[in-house]
Amino acid sequence: MTTNKSLDDRRQAATPRGVGVATAVYADRADNAELWDVEGRRFIDFAGGIAVLNTGHRNPIVMDRVNEQLDRFTHTAYQVVPYAAYVELAERLNELAPGKTPKKTLFVTTGAEAVENAVKIARAHTGRPGVIAFSGGFHGRTHMTMGLTGKVIPYKKGFGPFPGEIYHLPFPMPMHGVTIDDTFEAMERLFKADVDPGRVAAIIIEPIQGEGGFYIAPKELLERLRAICDTHGIVLIIDEIQTGFGRTGKLFAVEHSGVEPDLITTAKSLAGGFPLAGVIGKAHIMDAPEPGGLGGTYGGSPIGCAAALGVLEAIEKGKLLQRSTEIGKRMTARIKRIAERNDVLAIGDVRGLGAMIAFELVKSRGSNEPDADAAKALCARSLENGLLLLSCGVYANTIRILVPLTAEDTLIDEGMDVLEKSLAELSAGRAAAE
Repeated sequence: MTTNKSLDDRRQAATPRGVGVATAVYADRADNAELWDVEGRRFIDFAGGIAVLNTGHRNPIVMDRVNEQLDRFTHTAYQVVPYAAYVELAERLNELAPGKTPKKTLFVTTGAEAVENAVKIARAHTGRPGVIAFSGGFHGRTHMTMGLTGKVIPYKKGFGPFPGEIYHLPFPMPMHGVTIDDTFEAMERLFKADVDPGRVAAIIIEPIQGEGGFYIAPKELLERLRAICDTHGIVLIIDEIQTGFGRTGKLFAVEHSGVEPDLITTAKSLAGGFPLAGVIGKAHIMDAPEPGGLGGTYGGSPIGCAAALGVLEAIEKGKLLQRSTEIGKRMTARIKRIAERNDVLAIGDVRGLGAMIAFELVKSRGSNEPDADAAKALCARSLENGLLLLSCGVYANTIRILVPLTAEDTLIDEGMDVLEKSLAELSAGRAAAE
């Protein structure tokens, strides 16, 4: 019998340690919001493949679209022999993207590739080199996107030097003493001391930071960034790779702000588990690169495009935008009730938008002192108890919840029971050790 232990031994011998894994559980099969390992153990999935499975594992609508495409062809290279699915998906996303400005869409394979191309497009449009990103932001692991990412360990350690003319601003985190005014005071200093705004091609920001800790960009922040970009001719790139496709109760999280981006990067739940990413943007900006300047061998694969059309259908038919809001309210209320208990690990800030939910573990009740050890222990204990859970954050103390939007209330409640049980068990263990 194949075991998790035997597979993990093989993994360590065959693959580099730089490809870290969060668990030593090896998947055998999955359905909607449940997963079974090679030993037959069942897990409730609150990780969602890191925000890839908003429509759940093997969504029937998505799988039907994929299987239909598999029966026709799997690859031609869009730049050699194009196909209808790419065009149809681009048309749909152009219609759905926020704002009234005409849009065009490019498809690539990964989120990092989408970000790279967004920067290329912004530079081609403006003729400028500079890019401004935010501390705590995550944009990928390629050379350019590592430079943009605002978190050193594990993403940047040992990989420098990074591309020049990349600058970082503080992202507002009120619970840790960083305000919107701090952000714009830092921008003012940046424009005086380091780079003329006339040399900045783009500002890139996540409407909710993913790896950075699920901190929500305030409406005022995005509005002021839009105004600054308009004043100086800077391209505003909204990175929707983790926040997009219904996770926050809107198709794109930036819709909550009313701000129209110049470019939007997408990936993850765009294709419900199949590799696909894209850049959606204002048509006149998207057309800046010369023919042949954009693309890639697997970019916009027919399988990925078919899956994404299925995702959009599943979101509409399942009313998943509404469902996201319902899940968010249900889970946030439960976490706040758990936080009131005195016999669980101390929970600090609880935040979320739609079903993009997070809470911080802190050293003591009423404090904001991060407890990274508690977050690590909670993920491990929850796994032992049958729940897949992820941590994140600049301080590594944030628990994030990315349950598929197709999960039923009974399954969500079962997962929350496991979470509460795990918090209580760890608290009791700490008390016994003291």
